[in-house]
Amino acid sequence: MDYHQDRFDDFSLMIYKNEKLVALLPANTLENTVFSHQGLTYGGILLNSNIKFKDTLHVLRSVLKFLKTNGIDIIHFKLLPSIYVDQPSDELAYLMFLVNADLTRRDALAVLQISDQPKRSKDRIDGYKRGLKHNLVVREVDSFDAFWNEILKVNLKEKHKTNPVHTLEEITLLKQRFPKHIRQFNVYKDDTIVAGTTVFETATVAHSQYISGNSDKNLLGSLDFLHMHLIDHIFTDKRYYDFGISNENNGRNVNQGLQYWKEGFGARTITQDFYKVDTKNYKLLDDVML
Repeated sequence: MDYHQDRFDDFSLMIYKNEKLVALLPANTLENTVFSHQGLTYGGILLNSNIKFKDTLHVLRSVLKFLKTNGIDIIHFKLLPSIYVDQPSDELAYLMFLVNADLTRRDALAVLQISDQPKRSKDRIDGYKRGLKHNLVVREVDSFDAFWNEILKVNLKEKHKTNPVHTLEEITLLKQRFPKHIRQFNVYKDDTIVAGTTVFETATVAHSQYISGNSDKNLLGSLDFLHMHLIDHIFTDKRYYDFGISNENNGRNVNQGLQYWKEGFGARTITQDFYKVDTKNYKLLDDVML
């Protein structure tokens, strides 16, 4: 996280049991409130894979009590989506109920289960066929320059008057640090870039962090062609392909066209929850275990 440390006041915590590290909480402070790190898409308390429910309860209680003791009254948690864990792990979701947490936001992720895919829509298949007709080619590249400067930044400026969350320098640095986990796939027509996606890869998931095409993307079928190629040929060993959220307005609205496009590949919805917790409620965890 240190590549953007200048933007956040770090308040990350490490939780130990008998001198052994059992959990992490990437976090930052803003106006005397603690947040699951706002510079991370996914977060919350990260647990050792062998940890049991009772110890998870004690981890949360310890975090809340520590914060209360240090004069912090509120913490905002964002829980890790279920597809990103190796084992069933809804302990924290249950514990949010026990500490009377307020659900402040719920995002909807469009996720494809690669091993058991629903039927693809005619629109997506037709788009792929247009890509074949126009002789499109997908290539994995080491440089983000062409995608960032010729496709992604141009689209975000025109449509949303904004820039990518990561600068070109930042995504390049992250690629250098995690070369096997951050991958760039571009689509070319006659050796000219027309579309691309930046994929963050974990043991179980391929996540399209950025997806963008030029103004001819519908005519060429470039994004359909790209993602069918990735799903059918590159990430066949993953459990899931995560297209990310189609939410706007802090989860209150869904971009209908974007959701329709993702569901055309067979993606379906899972959720990520955000909670606000009063730290004094650590006491509510004292008598849970009978």
